[in-house]
Amino acid sequence: MQVTVTPFTVHKRVPLTISRGTTAHSTNLWVRVRHDDHEGWGEATPFSIGTQTQTTGQLQAALSAIAPTLSPYHPLDRQALEPHLNTLPSAARAAIDIALHDWLGKQAGLPLWQILGLNRHAIGPTAVTIGINTPERACQRLQDWQAQIPDLKSVKVKLGNPAGMEADRAMMSALRAHIPLGVKVSVDANGGWDLESAIAMAQWLSDRGIAYIEQPLSPQQDGSLQQLSTTSPLPIFVDESCFTSHDIPRLAGSVHGINIKLMKAGGLTEALRMIHTAQAHGLAVMFGCYSDSSLANTALAQLAPLATHLDLDSHLNLRDDPFDGATLTQGCLLPNDLPGLGLTHHDVPATH
Repeated sequence: MQVTVTPFTVHKRVPLTISRGTTAHSTNLWVRVRHDDHEGWGEATPFSIGTQTQTTGQLQAALSAIAPTLSPYHPLDRQALEPHLNTLPSAARAAIDIALHDWLGKQAGLPLWQILGLNRHAIGPTAVTIGINTPERACQRLQDWQAQIPDLKSVKVKLGNPAGMEADRAMMSALRAHIPLGVKVSVDANGGWDLESAIAMAQWLSDRGIAYIEQPLSPQQDGSLQQLSTTSPLPIFVDESCFTSHDIPRLAGSVHGINIKLMKAGGLTEALRMIHTAQAHGLAVMFGCYSDSSLANTALAQLAPLATHLDLDSHLNLRDDPFDGATLTQGCLLPNDLPGLGLTHHDVPATH
């Protein structure tokens, strides 16, 4: 099989600020696997979570280096390919793995969700994200999302403001007054709180009808998660603390759920392992994203019937997404009936 790697840059409509900083654009990699007149597509998105960074340059170098090694294999040689893919950074591995799944669907002439026997109608609403900002600008961002998605059903609010808990509370209070009743609201602190703050915020947020809290503590504070989960009236999910299925057994007694992202996990194969491992440990599952285009989010949407909470909105905040795939219908990101991932590519005007 032939592997090609093409960089493309996407720009956010609105820069996203979290506890660790602000992101306005990302240069991702479009990875194509070709064999037997079919071409499978994947995406590698660079990311940084403080404890780990995978840059575009690192990912491109890794994929270019391994391409000759993969050329003798058939896309169906998944077991033989896995040891080679396991040498790659997780986002590079994800790109190849996604492309292999897309190729399989195109070869079979069926959408991936159907090959997996999943019920597309079981997909719940995806959240849209509001980053750290002043209360006024956060409310304006909410209004922008409502204008873009009139049937908005779920909102995720980034907290963990470096300015402290009072800044978090001021922004959340302003937003809560404007979010319609019936819209699910969750919070992601991206590890921005210490244990004392997280305990206090969990109670405060519970009083305001928040559904759950994601990554309240940094991964270095994983030892405090059990104490937090015991005292918190809200479910605690982890993101940065959980990369693959290997992390789940040690976290199982300390949290209520995990956030799966393709770039952390290393693709759809590992995402499925994580889902089954989490379910076996009684944990809930949510899906998330980095600065992914419609390509990666459409890929993960194929598994969305298996998740309780969804946050696959990064492509909705792009000015120049070159892909079309899953479509937003009544607040839910639904994959289509086309073979594989159901993706198409189009040229976008240059962004300055």
